[in-house]
Amino acid sequence: MRLLPSLLAFLLSGCFGGWARFSPASTPGFQLRQAPSRSYYLYVPQAVPPPSGWPVVLFLHGGGESGTVRERPTQVGLGPVVARGRFPGVVLFPQCPRNTDWSSVRGEGAALAALDDALATLPLDARRVYLVGNSMGGHGALLVGARHPARFAAIVAVAGRVGQRRWFPNPPDARELPREDPHGALATLLAHVPVWLFHGAEDSLSSPDESRRLAGALRAIGGDVRLTIYEGAGHAAAWERAYADPATTTWLLAHRRED
Repeated sequence: MRLLPSLLAFLLSGCFGGWARFSPASTPGFQLRQAPSRSYYLYVPQAVPPPSGWPVVLFLHGGGESGTVRERPTQVGLGPVVARGRFPGVVLFPQCPRNTDWSSVRGEGAALAALDDALATLPLDARRVYLVGNSMGGHGALLVGARHPARFAAIVAVAGRVGQRRWFPNPPDARELPREDPHGALATLLAHVPVWLFHGAEDSLSSPDESRRLAGALRAIGGDVRLTIYEGAGHAAAWERAYADPATTTWLLAHRRED
């Protein structure tokens, strides 16, 4: 029965609670852009960019924000935090297609298309590209980062999964980790990327053991990993606390990818 409250909170966060928090179309800094295949929202600071270009965060939303309503990825997770105050970099909000997840060819393609479009058209620092996600997007940040470790200077994954069941059953273009030791396999791919894992201790939708096991696997091979478990917190509370903490942004933006 512990699963029911967390599952209900997960669904309500996308279906009712978050989509009307603010209007990105009328919020300073937010704009809708058209990538080659899919449009996406992004946030650009209202200031002169630094000489090296803005750092850029690629944000992967949770399962409740998938689909075709472009505002939804901005409404739960990092978007409301960015909308409340100044953020010292560009933030991209791609949208995952319906009935799949970020680990699929279509999902990953939507995320990277937004990133490639922004890098080609905005004054961005290609050595300071960061990957952040929560819930389904936490899983996605780890998987996309593992497939493209040279593209990202650091990763933040909140309430993600590694070895548990998939978010959507049997998407036709899914790509999965080995069943025998998914945490070890993922750690090997992320060995050279700084990672900060966040989880709620009371998360019954995505077990905190997922983050604990990945952190252990990364430490065992000398990876650069941090693990924060919020006592008393459930699924959504973990990313609300992680994104609201200025230390998370400070840690993330302090990293620079070496060429």
